[in-house]
Amino acid sequence: MKKYILLAVIFLSSFNLFAQYENYPIPGNGNLNGGLGLNWIDGQLYYRFHFMPEVSFANFGVGLDLNLDIDKNGNIRKEDFNTLSDYLSIIRYLRYGLKHDPVFIKLGALDYYNLGHGTIMYQYNNSPSIDNRKIGLVADIDFGVFGFESIYSTFAEAGVTAIRAYVRPLKLTSLADVPIISNLEVGGTYAADFNKYSGVVFTPTLNPTGLIADDKGRMQIVGVDLGLPIIKSSMLNIQLYSDFNKIINYGSGVAAGITVDLNGLGILNASAKMERRFNNAQYIPSYFNSLYEVDRYRVDTTNGAILSKATLLSSITNPDNGYFGELDLHFMGLFDIIGSYQRLDKTPNSGVLHLVANVSTQGMPIVVRAGYDKTNIGAESAIFKVDDNSFMYFELGYKPLPYLIVSMLYNWTFTPIRDANNNVIDYQPQKRIEPRISFVYPFNFGQN
Repeated sequence: MKKYILLAVIFLSSFNLFAQYENYPIPGNGNLNGGLGLNWIDGQLYYRFHFMPEVSFANFGVGLDLNLDIDKNGNIRKEDFNTLSDYLSIIRYLRYGLKHDPVFIKLGALDYYNLGHGTIMYQYNNSPSIDNRKIGLVADIDFGVFGFESIYSTFAEAGVTAIRAYVRPLKLTSLADVPIISNLEVGGTYAADFNKYSGVVFTPTLNPTGLIADDKGRMQIVGVDLGLPIIKSSMLNIQLYSDFNKIINYGSGVAAGITVDLNGLGILNASAKMERRFNNAQYIPSYFNSLYEVDRYRVDTTNGAILSKATLLSSITNPDNGYFGELDLHFMGLFDIIGSYQRLDKTPNSGVLHLVANVSTQGMPIVVRAGYDKTNIGAESAIFKVDDNSFMYFELGYKPLPYLIVSMLYNWTFTPIRDANNNVIDYQPQKRIEPRISFVYPFNFGQN
Protein backbone atom coordinates (compact mmCIF):
# COMPACT_ATOMS: atom_id res chain seq x y z
CA MET A 1 0.00 0.00 0.00
CA LYS A 2 2.84 2.39 0.80
CA LYS A 3 4.14 2.35 -2.77
CA TYR A 4 0.73 3.25 -4.20
CA ILE A 5 0.39 6.14 -1.75
CA LEU A 6 3.88 7.23 -2.77
CA LEU A 7 2.90 7.16 -6.43
CA ALA A 8 -0.02 9.49 -5.75
CA VAL A 9 2.11 11.83 -3.65
CA ILE A 10 4.75 12.06 -6.40
CA PHE A 11 2.14 13.02 -8.98
CA LEU A 12 0.48 15.64 -6.76
CA SER A 13 3.67 17.17 -5.42
CA SER A 14 5.08 17.53 -8.93
CA PHE A 15 2.75 20.52 -9.47
CA ASN A 16 5.45 22.72 -8.00
CA LEU A 17 8.38 21.06 -9.68
CA PHE A 18 8.09 19.50 -13.09
CA ALA A 19 6.62 19.99 -16.59
CA GLN A 20 6.58 19.65 -20.31
CA TYR A 21 8.57 18.08 -23.08
CA GLU A 22 8.54 19.77 -26.42
CA ASN A 23 7.22 23.31 -26.48
CA TYR A 24 7.84 24.39 -30.07
CA PRO A 25 6.99 27.90 -31.33
CA ILE A 26 3.68 28.10 -33.16
CA PRO A 27 3.86 28.47 -36.98
CA GLY A 28 5.08 31.90 -38.04
CA ASN A 29 6.95 32.43 -34.80
CA GLY A 30 10.38 31.84 -33.36
CA ASN A 31 12.67 32.44 -30.41
CA LEU A 32 16.14 33.88 -30.20
CA ASN A 33 17.78 32.46 -27.08
CA GLY A 34 21.39 33.01 -26.15
CA GLY A 35 23.61 34.15 -23.34
CA LEU A 36 26.71 33.92 -21.21
CA GLY A 37 27.56 32.25 -17.94
CA LEU A 38 29.97 30.25 -15.85
CA ASN A 39 29.98 26.46 -15.90
CA TRP A 40 31.52 24.33 -13.16
CA ILE A 41 31.93 20.80 -14.56
CA ASP A 42 32.96 18.43 -11.77
CA GLY A 43 34.47 21.41 -9.99
CA GLN A 44 36.44 22.80 -12.95
CA LEU A 45 35.47 26.29 -14.09
CA TYR A 46 34.66 27.20 -17.69
CA TYR A 47 33.21 30.31 -19.30
CA ARG A 48 30.13 29.35 -21.27
CA PHE A 49 28.42 30.81 -24.32
CA HIS A 50 25.10 29.34 -25.49
CA PHE A 51 22.94 30.08 -28.53
CA MET A 52 19.64 28.23 -29.05
CA PRO A 53 17.36 29.82 -31.69
CA GLU A 54 14.12 28.17 -32.87
CA VAL A 55 11.76 28.93 -35.71
CA SER A 56 8.50 27.35 -36.95
CA PHE A 57 6.77 27.86 -40.29
CA ALA A 58 3.74 25.88 -41.43
CA ASN A 59 4.41 22.30 -40.25
CA PHE A 60 8.19 22.70 -40.27
CA GLY A 61 10.48 23.64 -37.40
CA VAL A 62 14.21 24.11 -36.81
CA GLY A 63 16.13 24.44 -33.56
CA LEU A 64 19.85 24.94 -32.96
CA ASP A 65 21.87 24.28 -29.81
CA LEU A 66 25.41 25.68 -29.73
CA ASN A 67 27.32 25.56 -26.44
CA LEU A 68 30.94 26.61 -25.98
CA ASP A 69 32.84 25.97 -22.75
CA ILE A 70 36.11 27.93 -22.65
CA ASP A 71 38.77 27.38 -20.01
CA LYS A 72 40.91 30.06 -18.32
CA ASN A 73 43.52 29.74 -21.09
CA GLY A 74 40.98 30.49 -23.80
CA ASN A 75 40.72 26.93 -25.09
CA ILE A 76 37.43 25.27 -25.98
CA ARG A 77 36.78 22.24 -23.80
CA LYS A 78 37.87 19.13 -25.71
CA GLU A 79 34.83 17.01 -24.80
CA ASP A 80 32.49 19.57 -26.40
CA PHE A 81 33.71 18.80 -29.92
CA ASN A 82 35.68 15.56 -30.06
CA THR A 83 33.34 13.51 -32.28
CA LEU A 84 31.38 14.09 -35.49
CA SER A 85 28.14 13.80 -33.50
CA ASP A 86 29.19 16.78 -31.36
CA TYR A 87 29.32 18.97 -34.47
CA LEU A 88 26.10 17.58 -35.93
CA SER A 89 24.28 18.05 -32.62
CA ILE A 90 24.48 21.83 -33.07
CA ILE A 91 21.28 21.14 -35.02
CA ARG A 92 19.00 20.42 -32.08
CA TYR A 93 16.19 19.31 -34.34
CA LEU A 94 14.65 19.48 -37.77
CA ARG A 95 11.02 18.46 -37.69
CA TYR A 96 7.82 18.17 -39.67
CA GLY A 97 4.60 18.04 -37.65
CA LEU A 98 4.16 17.12 -34.01
CA LYS A 99 3.90 13.84 -32.15
CA HIS A 100 0.42 12.32 -32.72
CA ASP A 101 -0.07 14.31 -35.95
CA PRO A 102 -0.78 12.22 -39.08
CA VAL A 103 2.83 12.87 -40.11
CA PHE A 104 5.64 13.47 -37.63
CA ILE A 105 9.29 13.39 -38.66
CA LYS A 106 12.12 14.60 -36.47
CA LEU A 107 15.88 14.56 -36.96
CA GLY A 108 18.12 15.43 -34.03
CA ALA A 109 18.15 14.89 -30.28
CA LEU A 110 15.48 12.40 -29.22
CA ASP A 111 14.82 13.41 -25.64
CA TYR A 112 11.82 11.30 -24.66
CA TYR A 113 10.25 8.95 -27.19
CA ASN A 114 7.46 6.43 -26.68
CA LEU A 115 6.73 3.58 -29.07
CA GLY A 116 3.14 2.34 -29.02
CA HIS A 117 1.87 1.92 -25.46
CA GLY A 118 5.40 2.17 -24.07
CA THR A 119 5.81 -1.44 -22.92
CA ILE A 120 8.91 -1.93 -25.10
CA MET A 121 10.20 1.65 -25.43
CA TYR A 122 9.18 4.31 -22.91
CA GLN A 123 10.68 7.81 -22.63
CA TYR A 124 13.79 6.68 -24.50
CA ASN A 125 16.55 9.30 -24.50
CA ASN A 126 19.33 8.94 -27.06
CA SER A 127 21.58 11.53 -25.35
CA PRO A 128 21.58 11.28 -21.54
CA SER A 129 25.20 12.45 -21.66
CA ILE A 130 25.85 16.07 -22.62
CA ASP A 131 29.37 15.03 -23.67
CA ASN A 132 28.06 12.29 -25.97
CA ARG A 133 25.20 13.88 -27.83
CA LYS A 134 23.67 11.91 -30.69
CA ILE A 135 21.61 12.59 -33.79
CA GLY A 136 18.71 10.22 -34.44
CA LEU A 137 15.55 10.03 -36.52
CA VAL A 138 11.88 9.55 -35.69
CA ALA A 139 9.26 8.95 -38.38
CA ASP A 140 5.59 8.39 -37.47
CA ILE A 141 2.92 8.31 -40.18
CA ASP A 142 -0.79 7.57 -39.73
CA PHE A 143 -2.71 6.90 -42.95
CA GLY A 144 -6.01 6.40 -41.13
CA VAL A 145 -6.56 2.71 -41.79
CA PHE A 146 -2.94 1.83 -41.08
CA GLY A 147 0.32 3.46 -40.13
CA PHE A 148 3.66 3.08 -38.39
CA GLU A 149 5.93 4.54 -35.72
CA SER A 150 9.70 4.25 -36.01
CA ILE A 151 12.96 5.38 -34.44
CA TYR A 152 16.63 5.21 -35.39
CA SER A 153 18.64 6.26 -32.37
CA THR A 154 21.93 7.45 -33.84
CA PHE A 155 23.70 7.88 -37.17
CA ALA A 156 27.15 7.86 -35.59
CA GLU A 157 27.26 4.18 -34.67
CA ALA A 158 25.14 1.05 -34.47
CA GLY A 159 22.34 1.63 -32.00
CA VAL A 160 18.67 1.17 -31.21
CA THR A 161 16.23 0.73 -34.08
CA ALA A 162 12.52 0.09 -33.66
CA ILE A 163 9.34 0.10 -35.72
CA ARG A 164 5.72 -0.49 -34.81
CA ALA A 165 3.26 -1.03 -37.65
CA TYR A 166 -0.47 -0.99 -36.94
CA VAL A 167 -3.77 -1.40 -38.72
CA ARG A 168 -7.42 -0.66 -37.90
CA PRO A 169 -8.83 -3.70 -39.70
CA LEU A 170 -12.54 -3.03 -39.18
CA LYS A 171 -12.18 0.21 -41.14
CA LEU A 172 -11.94 -2.04 -44.22
CA THR A 173 -15.20 -3.90 -43.53
CA SER A 174 -18.91 -3.19 -43.30
CA LEU A 175 -18.34 -2.37 -39.62
CA ALA A 176 -16.36 0.77 -40.50
CA ASP A 177 -19.11 3.07 -39.20
CA VAL A 178 -19.98 1.11 -36.07
CA PRO A 179 -19.09 3.11 -32.93
CA ILE A 180 -16.30 1.87 -30.66
CA ILE A 181 -15.32 -1.42 -32.28
CA SER A 182 -14.53 0.18 -35.66
CA ASN A 183 -11.55 1.89 -34.01
CA LEU A 184 -9.94 -1.38 -32.90
CA GLU A 185 -6.19 -1.15 -33.55
CA VAL A 186 -3.82 -4.10 -33.99
CA GLY A 187 -0.08 -3.50 -33.88
CA GLY A 188 3.19 -5.35 -34.23
CA THR A 189 6.62 -4.18 -33.04
CA TYR A 190 10.22 -5.08 -33.74
CA ALA A 191 12.94 -3.36 -31.70
CA ALA A 192 16.64 -4.15 -31.61
CA ASP A 193 19.88 -2.71 -30.34
CA PHE A 194 22.66 -3.29 -32.89
CA ASN A 195 25.36 -1.85 -30.64
CA LYS A 196 28.10 -4.46 -30.22
CA TYR A 197 27.79 -4.33 -26.43
CA SER A 198 24.00 -4.76 -26.20
CA GLY A 199 24.09 -8.53 -25.59
CA VAL A 200 27.16 -8.73 -23.35
CA VAL A 201 26.47 -10.78 -20.22
CA PHE A 202 28.89 -10.98 -17.31
CA THR A 203 28.86 -14.23 -15.34
CA PRO A 204 31.55 -14.29 -12.63
CA THR A 205 31.52 -18.10 -12.33
CA LEU A 206 32.49 -18.39 -15.98
CA ASN A 207 35.08 -15.66 -15.91
CA PRO A 208 36.54 -14.91 -12.48
CA THR A 209 38.92 -12.33 -13.95
CA GLY A 210 35.99 -9.97 -14.50
CA LEU A 211 36.43 -9.66 -18.28
CA ILE A 212 33.71 -10.21 -20.89
CA ALA A 213 32.16 -13.61 -20.21
CA ASP A 214 29.55 -14.08 -22.91
CA ASP A 215 28.17 -12.14 -25.86
CA LYS A 216 24.68 -13.25 -26.85
CA GLY A 217 24.47 -10.92 -29.85
CA ARG A 218 22.16 -8.00 -30.44
CA MET A 219 19.20 -7.49 -28.13
CA GLN A 220 15.90 -8.02 -29.97
CA ILE A 221 12.30 -7.62 -28.82
CA VAL A 222 9.10 -8.43 -30.71
CA GLY A 223 5.58 -7.59 -29.63
CA VAL A 224 1.93 -7.55 -30.60
CA ASP A 225 -0.69 -5.23 -29.18
CA LEU A 226 -4.40 -4.39 -29.22
CA GLY A 227 -5.96 -1.01 -28.56
CA LEU A 228 -9.67 -0.20 -28.35
CA PRO A 229 -10.88 3.39 -27.86
CA ILE A 230 -14.18 3.04 -26.02
CA ILE A 231 -14.85 6.80 -25.89
CA LYS A 232 -13.48 9.13 -28.55
CA SER A 233 -14.63 12.75 -28.59
CA SER A 234 -13.24 16.27 -28.64
CA MET A 235 -13.30 16.43 -24.83
CA LEU A 236 -12.76 12.87 -23.62
CA ASN A 237 -10.86 9.85 -24.91
CA ILE A 238 -10.67 6.53 -23.09
CA GLN A 239 -8.75 3.57 -24.46
CA LEU A 240 -8.22 0.01 -23.28
CA TYR A 241 -5.12 -1.82 -24.47
CA SER A 242 -3.10 -4.99 -24.05
CA ASP A 243 0.45 -5.85 -25.15
CA PHE A 244 2.41 -9.09 -25.41
CA ASN A 245 6.20 -8.78 -25.77
CA LYS A 246 8.98 -11.33 -26.16
CA ILE A 247 12.69 -10.64 -25.71
CA ILE A 248 14.40 -13.00 -28.13
CA ASN A 249 16.37 -15.71 -26.27
CA TYR A 250 14.94 -14.46 -22.98
CA GLY A 251 11.49 -14.12 -21.40
CA SER A 252 8.15 -12.54 -22.21
CA GLY A 253 5.51 -10.39 -20.58
CA VAL A 254 1.94 -9.14 -20.90
CA ALA A 255 0.57 -5.71 -20.01
CA ALA A 256 -3.04 -4.55 -19.79
CA GLY A 257 -4.04 -0.97 -19.14
CA ILE A 258 -6.30 2.02 -19.63
CA THR A 259 -5.58 5.57 -20.77
CA VAL A 260 -7.83 8.56 -20.18
CA ASP A 261 -7.38 11.90 -21.99
CA LEU A 262 -9.35 14.99 -20.95
CA ASN A 263 -9.53 18.18 -23.00
CA GLY A 264 -10.64 20.90 -20.61
CA LEU A 265 -11.25 23.60 -23.23
CA GLY A 266 -7.84 25.14 -22.73
CA ILE A 267 -8.14 25.35 -18.96
CA LEU A 268 -6.93 21.92 -17.90
CA ASN A 269 -5.82 19.21 -20.27
CA ALA A 270 -4.91 15.96 -18.59
CA SER A 271 -4.11 12.37 -19.40
CA ALA A 272 -3.62 9.39 -17.13
CA LYS A 273 -2.52 5.81 -17.62
CA MET A 274 -2.72 2.83 -15.30
CA GLU A 275 -1.24 -0.51 -16.28
CA ARG A 276 -0.86 -3.95 -14.75
CA ARG A 277 2.14 -5.96 -15.90
CA PHE A 278 2.54 -9.74 -15.85
CA ASN A 279 6.21 -10.62 -16.31
CA ASN A 280 7.84 -14.01 -16.78
CA ALA A 281 11.44 -14.74 -15.80
CA GLN A 282 14.15 -12.95 -17.79
CA TYR A 283 11.86 -10.14 -18.88
CA ILE A 284 12.02 -6.38 -18.19
CA PRO A 285 9.08 -4.20 -19.30
CA SER A 286 9.91 -0.93 -21.12
CA TYR A 287 13.40 -2.31 -21.73
CA PHE A 288 14.48 0.74 -23.75
CA ASN A 289 13.93 3.56 -21.25
CA SER A 290 15.37 6.99 -20.46
CA LEU A 291 18.69 5.66 -19.11
CA TYR A 292 19.12 2.72 -21.46
CA GLU A 293 22.11 4.30 -23.22
CA VAL A 294 23.90 4.47 -19.86
CA ASP A 295 22.77 1.08 -18.56
CA ARG A 296 23.53 -0.87 -21.76
CA TYR A 297 27.15 -1.60 -20.85
CA ARG A 298 29.61 -0.41 -18.22
CA VAL A 299 33.11 -1.49 -17.26
CA ASP A 300 34.28 -0.74 -13.75
CA THR A 301 37.78 0.54 -14.46
CA THR A 302 38.92 -0.22 -10.90
CA ASN A 303 38.32 -3.99 -10.98
CA GLY A 304 37.30 -4.83 -14.55
CA ALA A 305 33.79 -5.94 -13.56
CA ILE A 306 31.19 -5.67 -16.31
CA LEU A 307 27.75 -4.25 -15.66
CA SER A 308 25.16 -4.46 -18.41
CA LYS A 309 21.42 -4.46 -18.85
CA ALA A 310 21.64 -7.89 -20.51
CA THR A 311 23.29 -9.20 -17.33
CA LEU A 312 20.43 -7.80 -15.26
CA LEU A 313 17.95 -9.45 -17.61
CA SER A 314 19.69 -12.82 -17.28
CA SER A 315 19.63 -12.59 -13.48
CA ILE A 316 15.82 -12.45 -13.28
CA THR A 317 15.03 -16.09 -12.48
CA ASN A 318 11.42 -15.81 -11.23
CA PRO A 319 8.23 -14.35 -12.69
CA ASP A 320 7.13 -11.10 -11.09
CA ASN A 321 4.22 -8.78 -11.79
CA GLY A 322 3.99 -5.05 -11.28
CA TYR A 323 2.14 -1.77 -11.71
CA PHE A 324 2.82 1.26 -13.86
CA GLY A 325 1.13 4.66 -13.60
CA GLU A 326 1.47 7.95 -15.48
CA LEU A 327 -0.12 11.39 -15.13
CA ASP A 328 0.23 14.30 -17.57
CA LEU A 329 -1.21 17.76 -16.79
CA HIS A 330 -1.37 21.02 -18.77
CA PHE A 331 -2.99 23.99 -16.99
CA MET A 332 -3.95 27.21 -18.80
CA GLY A 333 -0.56 27.57 -20.43
CA LEU A 334 0.98 28.17 -17.02
CA PHE A 335 2.72 24.84 -16.62
CA ASP A 336 2.94 21.33 -18.01
CA ILE A 337 3.72 18.31 -15.85
CA ILE A 338 4.30 14.65 -16.44
CA GLY A 339 5.18 11.98 -13.92
CA SER A 340 5.33 8.21 -14.02
CA TYR A 341 6.39 5.42 -11.70
CA GLN A 342 6.71 1.68 -12.12
CA ARG A 343 7.65 -1.10 -9.72
CA LEU A 344 7.46 -4.89 -9.58
CA ASP A 345 5.70 -6.60 -6.70
CA LYS A 346 8.61 -8.67 -5.36
CA THR A 347 11.83 -7.72 -7.15
CA PRO A 348 14.12 -5.36 -5.20
CA ASN A 349 15.53 -2.31 -6.95
CA SER A 350 12.83 -2.45 -9.64
CA GLY A 351 11.43 1.06 -9.23
CA VAL A 352 11.66 3.47 -12.20
CA LEU A 353 10.71 7.12 -11.83
CA HIS A 354 10.25 9.78 -14.51
CA LEU A 355 9.36 13.44 -13.86
CA VAL A 356 9.57 16.44 -16.21
CA ALA A 357 8.31 20.02 -15.92
CA ASN A 358 8.40 23.54 -17.31
CA VAL A 359 6.88 26.65 -15.73
CA SER A 360 7.33 29.80 -17.79
CA THR A 361 4.65 32.32 -18.76
CA GLN A 362 4.62 35.78 -20.28
CA GLY A 363 2.99 37.30 -17.22
CA MET A 364 5.22 35.81 -14.52
CA PRO A 365 8.85 36.73 -13.72
CA ILE A 366 9.75 33.23 -12.50
CA VAL A 367 11.06 30.43 -14.73
CA VAL A 368 11.27 26.81 -13.56
CA ARG A 369 12.45 24.00 -15.79
CA ALA A 370 13.25 20.58 -14.43
CA GLY A 371 13.46 16.87 -15.11
CA TYR A 372 14.41 13.79 -13.14
CA ASP A 373 14.87 10.15 -14.11
CA LYS A 374 15.92 7.38 -11.76
CA THR A 375 16.13 3.63 -12.29
CA ASN A 376 16.89 0.66 -10.03
CA ILE A 377 15.04 2.25 -7.11
CA GLY A 378 15.09 0.11 -3.98
CA ALA A 379 13.53 1.77 -0.95
CA GLU A 380 11.19 4.63 -1.87
CA SER A 381 13.00 6.78 0.68
CA ALA A 382 15.95 6.88 -1.75
CA ILE A 383 13.95 8.12 -4.74
CA PHE A 384 15.39 11.63 -4.70
CA LYS A 385 18.95 10.62 -3.85
CA VAL A 386 21.00 11.18 -7.00
CA ASP A 387 23.49 8.43 -7.84
CA ASP A 388 24.79 6.35 -10.76
CA ASN A 389 21.18 5.55 -11.70
CA SER A 390 19.97 9.16 -11.85
CA PHE A 391 19.69 11.85 -14.51
CA MET A 392 18.55 15.32 -13.46
CA TYR A 393 18.41 18.92 -14.59
CA PHE A 394 16.93 21.89 -12.76
CA GLU A 395 16.85 25.55 -13.73
CA LEU A 396 15.45 28.33 -11.56
CA GLY A 397 15.38 31.78 -13.08
CA TYR A 398 14.08 35.31 -12.67
CA LYS A 399 13.12 37.83 -15.37
CA PRO A 400 14.21 41.35 -14.35
CA LEU A 401 13.17 42.41 -17.86
CA PRO A 402 10.70 40.75 -20.26
CA TYR A 403 13.47 39.39 -22.50
CA LEU A 404 16.18 38.76 -19.91
CA ILE A 405 16.53 35.72 -17.63
CA VAL A 406 19.00 35.41 -14.77
CA SER A 407 19.10 31.77 -13.75
CA MET A 408 20.96 28.93 -12.09
CA LEU A 409 21.13 25.61 -13.94
CA TYR A 410 22.09 22.34 -12.26
CA ASN A 411 22.76 19.15 -14.24
CA TRP A 412 23.44 15.68 -12.88
CA THR A 413 24.39 13.90 -16.06
CA PHE A 414 27.06 11.48 -17.30
CA THR A 415 30.48 11.72 -18.87
CA PRO A 416 31.56 8.93 -21.27
CA ILE A 417 34.68 6.85 -20.65
CA ARG A 418 36.32 5.83 -23.92
CA ASP A 419 38.80 3.10 -24.85
CA ALA A 420 41.88 3.51 -27.04
CA ASN A 421 39.67 3.34 -30.16
CA ASN A 422 37.37 6.12 -28.89
CA ASN A 423 34.54 3.64 -28.18
CA VAL A 424 32.38 4.47 -25.17
CA ILE A 425 32.83 1.65 -22.63
CA ASP A 426 31.48 3.29 -19.48
CA TYR A 427 29.64 6.29 -18.09
CA GLN A 428 30.38 8.08 -14.85
CA PRO A 429 28.18 10.67 -13.12
CA GLN A 430 29.00 14.29 -13.88
CA LYS A 431 27.84 17.37 -11.98
CA ARG A 432 27.41 20.73 -13.70
CA ILE A 433 26.53 24.03 -12.02
CA GLU A 434 25.90 26.96 -14.33
CA PRO A 435 24.83 30.50 -13.30
CA ARG A 436 23.98 32.38 -16.47
CA ILE A 437 22.26 35.34 -18.08
CA SER A 438 20.11 34.60 -21.12
CA PHE A 439 18.47 36.82 -23.69
CA VAL A 440 15.17 35.38 -24.94
CA TYR A 441 13.37 37.22 -27.71
CA PRO A 442 10.21 35.79 -29.31
CA PHE A 443 9.48 37.07 -32.80
CA ASN A 444 6.83 36.80 -35.48
CA PHE A 445 7.52 36.89 -39.21
CA GLY A 446 3.93 37.40 -40.31
CA GLN A 447 2.82 33.84 -41.20
CA ASN A 448 -0.68 32.81 -40.08
